[in-house]
Amino acid sequence: MSAGIVTPDVSVCSLIELTSINTIRTLAMDAVQAANSGHPGTPMAMAPVAYCLWQQFLRFDPQDPAWPNRDRFVLSIGHASMLLYALLHLTEVRAVSKDYETLGEPSVPLDALKAFRQLDSRCPGHPEYRWTSGVESTTGPLGQGVATSVGMAIARQWLAARYNRPGFELFDFNVYALCGDGCMMEGISGEAASLAGHLRLSNLCWIYDNNHITIEGNTALAFTEDVATRFIGYGWNVTRVGDANDLEMLARAFQTFQSTGDRPTLIIVDSHIGYGAPHKQDTSGAHGEPLGEDEIRLAKRNYGWPEDKKFYVPDGVYDHFRQGIGKRGKNRRDTWFAQIAEYRKQYPELAEELFRMQHRQLPDGWDRDLPEFLPDSKGVATRESSATVLNAAAKNIPWLIGGSADLAPSTKTRLTFAGAGEFSAENYAGRNFHFGIREHAMGAILNGMSLVKLRPFGSGFFIFVDYMRGALRLSALMELPAIYVFTHDSIGVGEDGPTHQPIEQLAHMRAMPGLITIRPCDANEVREAWKVILQLHHEPAVLVLTRQAVPTIDRSRYAAASGLARGAYILADAPNADPEVILIGTGSEVSLCLEAYEQLTGEGVRVRVVSMPSWELFDDQNSDYRYSVLPPHVKARVSVEEASDFGWTKYTGTEGHNIGIETFGASAPIKQLLKKFGFTADHIVAAAKNQIARHKSGG
Repeated sequence: MSAGIVTPDVSVCSLIELTSINTIRTLAMDAVQAANSGHPGTPMAMAPVAYCLWQQFLRFDPQDPAWPNRDRFVLSIGHASMLLYALLHLTEVRAVSKDYETLGEPSVPLDALKAFRQLDSRCPGHPEYRWTSGVESTTGPLGQGVATSVGMAIARQWLAARYNRPGFELFDFNVYALCGDGCMMEGISGEAASLAGHLRLSNLCWIYDNNHITIEGNTALAFTEDVATRFIGYGWNVTRVGDANDLEMLARAFQTFQSTGDRPTLIIVDSHIGYGAPHKQDTSGAHGEPLGEDEIRLAKRNYGWPEDKKFYVPDGVYDHFRQGIGKRGKNRRDTWFAQIAEYRKQYPELAEELFRMQHRQLPDGWDRDLPEFLPDSKGVATRESSATVLNAAAKNIPWLIGGSADLAPSTKTRLTFAGAGEFSAENYAGRNFHFGIREHAMGAILNGMSLVKLRPFGSGFFIFVDYMRGALRLSALMELPAIYVFTHDSIGVGEDGPTHQPIEQLAHMRAMPGLITIRPCDANEVREAWKVILQLHHEPAVLVLTRQAVPTIDRSRYAAASGLARGAYILADAPNADPEVILIGTGSEVSLCLEAYEQLTGEGVRVRVVSMPSWELFDDQNSDYRYSVLPPHVKARVSVEEASDFGWTKYTGTEGHNIGIETFGASAPIKQLLKKFGFTADHIVAAAKNQIARHKSGG
């Protein structure tokens, strides 16, 4: 088939192949036209590529799209969502996400295509994981999909290294990602491709739609690099298909990928947006626009299509896909489940691990070795206590794996027990990951690993959450329990100064829907934080830790750290639980609140101290509990946090006082910084007395 007008040339491909490809195209055209919104060009251009991959190569069972050893297909160019939705419809993928879909029903029925981009449709504007079965990852922000695919490929290599045994190749799936010029321009794709080449992920294939078009016009406006040479430099195998319509050349490219055993593969496919539309080449870039009824009729005429029929699927197309991807996928799936049944007999412990991992369950006794920390006025940094807890948990949870963006010695996230090992191209069984200085890619890779049901963690300095916020947001949107460990949480960084001192980052994290942020005050709250995080199923968690030592609170005198599970709890209280003023702190500032409590109590002031490590967990409690911690009638309140005070009025009220930071930090020793910014017990005492006086006098 040639670019431009597409006619039924059976000398190039069979009639049913051409009909199937053109069905994908016409469904995309009709859906975008019905929505009066969306992008038809890329689905039309890439229809032969997607058809060839799905029908001839992809090991995927439409009747069980969650089968663990299926090949993964990630549509990184998420604006071309109708390409994926058409495939999910024509291959008759079944719904398996019980929280969002009706089990066993078609994942994308024809009515869903007709409701493309409309409220509650199975076909939103960009593909959404969980919402539509068969969608392997939420995509849309360019570059995220390809970076996530690297995490999927890593997960397969780790699973194979741990669980495959002679005669039992349980995990050998491949990961394919379809990307475009926009993905290639985004920095995250370069970060991820560099790491994938370094790790020699031979099960990873990116398909690059080289169409030279973005929103502003031809890519020559801003993008003239030699992509092939760049990827060769990354250590990838690069092959090229000069015509996106050439099924034979496409098949050879996929065969080349499957026979390449020492590196990832990039297939560059030359195309023109809008293949098949006779008069109109869609050059409107990532968002595109409907072709219009006249252009659609002309395109359908050239396909030999009924011009006025909409959402038309010719006879034989469904059956063609059933006999291709459907039959092949079912055979592969059935063989795999028969194999796992035998595997369970020979390797029952490993099989039980797999079952629990796939169902996001923890091993029995996973928390048996978690330490308790003795009271200590000097204490330890929460990053240090976190290292102890993490290692104790990871020893009992084999699929708890991760690393840092080149900062493990500082974030204390290295797994140090015997057998943990380093994940590398030479050792895919290692559990310590080295992501390099690639925070954004690290976040997306964690998402990919989590999508394959591993329990990954990544770490860095809290200030650098800004470099990975896009990937972290997708963790929350996809409801993935990825774990983010951030240290150096405040001006406590000291001399490193304002470039490394987070101020607004806590507010950013707390503003993100579906994300659990926890800032523990001492070693025992750290232990409880990990207990909460490891039992999450659908929420990513951000654990925010100190570099400097903080006192380990005497829990025989103050409340138990188990209160962390409820987000906030009464740590110290006034006689008869009748406070005049409430001090609310997080992290390292809680010990300052306790100092102020002791001083005020000695002066006869009735004080309550509330440790509030997690707003989200606290807000999830019922109103009776929340009011018991923060009684509405006690208006005198002081919050203490070494960060922006944005949002604290939710808990202190408009008449409360918030001790926070309204500027960037400064470079100085920590004691000087605490005094400069007012983080002292004396300052808290003065603020508490002022609150009491103000509210007694009516404000």
